[in-house]
Amino acid sequence: MQTSARKDFDLCIVGGAGHVGLPLALSFCHAGLKVLVHDLNEAIFPEIRAGRMPFLEHGSDELLREALDTGRLTLDADISSVARAETVIITIGTPVDEFLNPVHKAVKQCIDSLLPWIGDGQLLILRSTVYPGTTDWLHRTLADRQRKILVAFCPERVVQGWAIKELATTPQIVSATSPDALARARALFDKVVPEIIELPPMEAEFAKLFNNAYRYMSFAITNQFYMIADQAGVDYYRILHAMTHNYPRAKDMPSAGFTAGPCLFKDTMQLAAFARNSFPMGHSAMLVNEGLILHIIERLRNTYPLKQMTVGLLGMAFKANSDDTRASLSFKMRKDLTLEAREVLITDPLVTTLPDLLPLDEVIARSDLLILCAPHGAYKELDTKGKPVVDIWNYLNGPDVVR
Repeated sequence: MQTSARKDFDLCIVGGAGHVGLPLALSFCHAGLKVLVHDLNEAIFPEIRAGRMPFLEHGSDELLREALDTGRLTLDADISSVARAETVIITIGTPVDEFLNPVHKAVKQCIDSLLPWIGDGQLLILRSTVYPGTTDWLHRTLADRQRKILVAFCPERVVQGWAIKELATTPQIVSATSPDALARARALFDKVVPEIIELPPMEAEFAKLFNNAYRYMSFAITNQFYMIADQAGVDYYRILHAMTHNYPRAKDMPSAGFTAGPCLFKDTMQLAAFARNSFPMGHSAMLVNEGLILHIIERLRNTYPLKQMTVGLLGMAFKANSDDTRASLSFKMRKDLTLEAREVLITDPLVTTLPDLLPLDEVIARSDLLILCAPHGAYKELDTKGKPVVDIWNYLNGPDVVR
């Protein structure tokens, strides 16, 4: 396919109706660009076209209305539509399988499906986390096929739910496999970010993985400390306060809690796979963060007659004030508790996609024991009606709270 003189759109975002793609699309629309969102999940297009976000994203409502009113945002499920854009941004990354190995075919299959519609001279940007070496692999693959497509890797590094705000305040790493690709990628992101950091592709890929693995391991440290203190029968949060209060070298230490979601665990395991499983700190972090669920259940088993009790789980999202359930440890808690308790009930004020969610009042009324799985703001002044509630986050107050 040859490049046309002028495209209909400044850029096309593949997988653009998701948590990574849609906030990015709205940010570019706000900067004055014409953006095409390509996504196979066209069932959510009517909601977006009606001006409603399909997930929680702070600051998105006004930008979505603006993008629709100005006609800068277009939605299309037809894969051939990618040919109409100057630049194509792919928001599909590398997942891991049940053996914690990277699934390279996810990116490869996406590229293979797009190649018939991407012309020479178009810029192809990888946006989500990829296995180290993927950007250079893509460049070589295209060259072997005699394709003159420019390739770049410009990773997203924003907190889910705050992508629009953080995109405008966070430096953007830009890497590419040629000077032309680097210049065009930089010119594109200069429109929406405050600062550009240039790196070679593999260094950029490592920067993304290292960021997420570092966060995952830092959460594991505090979760490990929590379990040690809990086994000793002492109050971890009094210790944490003493450690961090007016002590700058410990000011960034987080509270204990469930460490999950679609990125941190996955990216840490990708890094471990690249290191030929010689990444003991990453594997140890995984054992700690995933093992926290088993620690809590064991403590409950030793304290309460679980077999005779109904347990209510408060919050099924993977983190506070989010409606995203992907890789949430609440599901691990639910699965393991099902073997221990008489019944397990679930509720969440933000999640709407689970068929067996119950209203909060019903869960509290029917439960003998509650577990705070996601410390949503809606739970801050929670009245548990005298039911004990396990809160490892140190989020709730009251005589019924069990740390």
